[in-house]
Amino acid sequence: MRVTKQKLHQLIRTKLSLAGLSPSHADVVADVLVHADVRGVHSHGAMRVEYYAERIAKGGTNVDPQFAFEKTGPCSAVFDGDNGAGHVAAKQAMEHAVNMAKENGIAIVGVRRIGHSGSLSYYVQQAAREGLIGISVCQSDPMVVPFGGAEAYYGTNPIAFAAPGEGNALITFDMATTVQAWGKILHARSKHEAIPDTWAVDEHGVRTNDPFKVHALLPIAGPKGYGLMMMVDILSGVLLGLPFGNRVSSMYHDLTEGRNLGQLHIVMDPSFFTDLEAFRRNISQTMRDLNGIKPAPGFEQVLYPGQNYDLIEQENEANGIEIVDEIYDYLASDVIHHNKYDHKDPFAT
Repeated sequence: MRVTKQKLHQLIRTKLSLAGLSPSHADVVADVLVHADVRGVHSHGAMRVEYYAERIAKGGTNVDPQFAFEKTGPCSAVFDGDNGAGHVAAKQAMEHAVNMAKENGIAIVGVRRIGHSGSLSYYVQQAAREGLIGISVCQSDPMVVPFGGAEAYYGTNPIAFAAPGEGNALITFDMATTVQAWGKILHARSKHEAIPDTWAVDEHGVRTNDPFKVHALLPIAGPKGYGLMMMVDILSGVLLGLPFGNRVSSMYHDLTEGRNLGQLHIVMDPSFFTDLEAFRRNISQTMRDLNGIKPAPGFEQVLYPGQNYDLIEQENEANGIEIVDEIYDYLASDVIHHNKYDHKDPFAT
């Protein structure tokens, strides 16, 4: 079924508030999830609400966190999320990073002790809308086999980037360092659809196209993706004194406990490096150049990175967001499942 952004936001906000999250924090989480759904990234949208609600209801998300922001240098700071909703902490930390970058040209803000923060494109776009460059990386559950390995060690460890073009134009890039994010597996399961056999392996390390047999994910481009996920883990875990590698807590191990995840925001003000208007003009020119490249056989047009999500967003803004019926039914109910995710093997069916 299709719903408007406003309706989906209201359903999510109400459900999270029912679970125990404060209305203001529920509002931010709903913003981030709807942002993902309207861009067609359903793996990070409304399908996550049932899990969030159970964790909130069981105390694993601090509903009254005491956030703390500490500057450690003119361009560096640490934001302690006190295991509150990761979306809220990440957004506030980015707000601080934006202000610091405007003052000093660059800002690096580490975000400590948070829960899952959803789609990173939301946060880098915060910076880009202020005329700045935004980069964000974060940890996730160990569920990826390293190149040449047969056991999971790193998470999907995503990387996001956004920069402003002319007017309201933004170029945004958001990717997991795996071929696909774990949420894509969950989305395929929810729709009972097969997946490409390049995404994941089964319990024997053999590639599979059955989302219900997935035991671990594969890094993008073999050793290159493996190296990127290592980099992300160091920047958002080791650098912040947090658990790292396969010591990172599982989303499902114990929903009564905080997760202590890490995230890192890097923000740059282009005006400290070049003429700002020229920078924005050249970003837009880059987008036009890429669109104007002769397409290869089988392609209608070359898209700039992230443009496919921009096009989906435009369509969904006009026609509503497609939501799986069972997810809509859950959002519209007053049910909070207390034992659906807790202590569950994420790879179990």
